[in-house]
Amino acid sequence: MKRMMKRLLPVLMAIAPLTICAQKVYELKDISGKVQVNVIVNDKNVEYSVLHDNDVMVAPSPIFMKLTDGTAFGLNPKVKKISRRSVNETIYPPIYKKKSIKEQFNELTIDFKGGYSLVFRAYEDGAAYRFVSELKKPFMVESEQASFCFPNDPKVFVASPKGRMNEGKKDPFYSSFQNTYLETALSAWDKEQIAFLPVLVEGKNGKKICITEADLMNYPGMYVKHGEHGYSLDGIFAAYPKTIVDEVRGLKGVVKSREPYIAKVEGNTAFPWRVMVIAKDDAELLCNDMVYKLATPAQFTDFSWIKPGKVAWDWWNDWNLYNVDFRAGINNETYKYYIDFASKFGIEYVILDEGWAVPGKADLFEVIPEIDLKELISYAKSKNVDLILWAGYRAFEKDMDRVCKHYAAMGIKGFKIDFMDRDDQQVVEFNRKAAETGAKYKLLIDLHGTFKPTGLQRTYPNTINFEGVHGLEEMKWAEPGTDQVIYDVTVPFIRMVAGPLDYTQGAMNNVIMKNFHAVYTEPMSQGTRCRQLALYTIFDSPINMLCDAPTNYLKEEECTKFIAAIPTVWNQTLPISGKVGEHIVMAREKDGIWYVGGLTDWKERDVEVDLSFLADGEFNAEIFRDGINADRVGKDYKREVIRVSANKKLNLHMAPGGGFVIRITK
Repeated sequence: MKRMMKRLLPVLMAIAPLTICAQKVYELKDISGKVQVNVIVNDKNVEYSVLHDNDVMVAPSPIFMKLTDGTAFGLNPKVKKISRRSVNETIYPPIYKKKSIKEQFNELTIDFKGGYSLVFRAYEDGAAYRFVSELKKPFMVESEQASFCFPNDPKVFVASPKGRMNEGKKDPFYSSFQNTYLETALSAWDKEQIAFLPVLVEGKNGKKICITEADLMNYPGMYVKHGEHGYSLDGIFAAYPKTIVDEVRGLKGVVKSREPYIAKVEGNTAFPWRVMVIAKDDAELLCNDMVYKLATPAQFTDFSWIKPGKVAWDWWNDWNLYNVDFRAGINNETYKYYIDFASKFGIEYVILDEGWAVPGKADLFEVIPEIDLKELISYAKSKNVDLILWAGYRAFEKDMDRVCKHYAAMGIKGFKIDFMDRDDQQVVEFNRKAAETGAKYKLLIDLHGTFKPTGLQRTYPNTINFEGVHGLEEMKWAEPGTDQVIYDVTVPFIRMVAGPLDYTQGAMNNVIMKNFHAVYTEPMSQGTRCRQLALYTIFDSPINMLCDAPTNYLKEEECTKFIAAIPTVWNQTLPISGKVGEHIVMAREKDGIWYVGGLTDWKERDVEVDLSFLADGEFNAEIFRDGINADRVGKDYKREVIRVSANKKLNLHMAPGGGFVIRITK
């Protein structure tokens, strides 16, 4: 008997996996063959893995969705059919960091019995998947399992929402999405924390995986937390709001109770893409297009009225004008001064931030008596300047169509909407509806006080900026130890991968770290003057603020003229070098003029800039570099003009917390 069992054992072992769980593996590779997605379908569930040049980036990870009626997409799956397609074409975005985008991917669609599909895409720089429902009736999603498993304990860069106080405790789903990044081993990250997207994960051979989402139109935004097993991250979502109370002068809606589900769905629906951008080196993350490519294209074709540009901004500098003969504040005299300043330097817009509407009313039709909007609009038009209005989210939401119709007819060109502070399904729908209504009335929409972009800027190109960033406004109230310099050389590799950011740079009071202190009414920036100038080239912002007071800019005309001339959209964007948390060098081109910007951390740094991207011939290079004493006085800088050509390499020194910017013209 023992002998018989020995002979049968290998046979039984071979049969056992099939008996326990029969499975099928579907392989998908991108056009170049670098990225490979394996989709494993067995009797119990669906898993996927992602490889890059045979390096495992994401190990087998389970994915499914549970509905409140007991139905599940991805559990006990039964494949009905599979289909494949390849796409190789070019996208020409109307408002973007590039004139054209190569769209190349291979796609695998697996249709399952039960009325749903899974779609996978493989790009040369990453992979993505999404669920698609073909159900005819509305339903509710109870939960979604979105897993990202890793073959070892990776280093991660995560931003955890602090959570605002709600009902006596911190609510992680009530957040401004304005947090700095923690760099840590995944195993050392607090298991009680969640992080909002994007997050950055270090993979094999120093490669990076940036995890985010795209085409988020009618579903809650995704966070991640420690996975249940091994080294992994699992998606987590805010539940659907049940009770909302207006707070903060009626400007925001705070969720007091939630439903036992995360989303209401109208039957046939394509859910958001779960996105994994893969970069061989950090610099590749600086100009990735994956979120834009995965977004729904615009359904309208006339983009001629969408005008990007610079904005003279009032709130950061607290309306602090001086050397004037009127009382500065929220009044027509002050805004005429801002308009005159904008006109002098060719700045396209002036914003009227919080305060132009009667405080506490949350009614955008009640304007304070100190402001005559018709007069301001007429005055601005005579100076070739346009106006944008700030609005609290709840005030804008309650009468959105009438507000947009009324102010568009008056001549207002856009709204900066604030205080959403959530990304549950209701706020995601609000953002989409605001974009749609803005497009209807030819208004720009700046979604401030909101979560990261997920491609809405492609679907509605008038949705021109998004906050979701620890921007310069944080310097007005920064706690001791806040390090904005390190953040500046971290965020372009993570948050900016998702899309443009409303960072609001341009400070003229620049100090080294030991001299920095938070001042609400006369704020300052950390690092050097040239750092602030370089941010206009490094950061993507089609609508870009000049945050400081006009009076301060008028004292610094050389820098102001330079800032005002920098484009906000580009024909080309090229990463030159960079390492997350350390330094960045980027080049951008518009209308034949190149700008090169560089930033460093608190270490002084010498970098070499290869100018081989230039055409033949000689060029003038206007350089703003850190002054010899910039490590002591942040405002110290030097401007020079030299001749350069494509065969030249420039060696540039950056002071601690410093930077440089170059404008290259024929």
